[in-house]
Amino acid sequence: MRFRDRFGIRKNRGSTVTKLDREATDADIGALIAFARARRGVEFFVEPETFATDTTAVAVAHDGEWTRRRVGSPKVIGKVARDLGLPVYDVQIVGYPPRMRAWNARNPSRRIDPGSPGQAVAP
Repeated sequence: MRFRDRFGIRKNRGSTVTKLDREATDADIGALIAFARARRGVEFFVEPETFATDTTAVAVAHDGEWTRRRVGSPKVIGKVARDLGLPVYDVQIVGYPPRMRAWNARNPSRRIDPGSPGQAVAP
């Protein structure tokens, strides 16, 4: 059985793969798409790859609810955003939206999903 790279994660990730984190999967991209389709006013914010983590994207809804997932490359989330007709921003340039911090302040108990470290909880 062949692995299908449905979203182009492997093709677009470049020559280096972070050693301390797991790689992005189709399930990660699927979770971002599901979040975006279930909420209105969603915007994507791309976070750069670091020594310890792969490239990630944060999807932020109109009310500030958010989720973060690995994407492997900015090109991957760019393609997803184009397909969904949603904006995508570089978080190093524009920063995080204030509504995201406001949502975190309003929902301290729902902020982190115990099953996925660093992931916001979807209702």
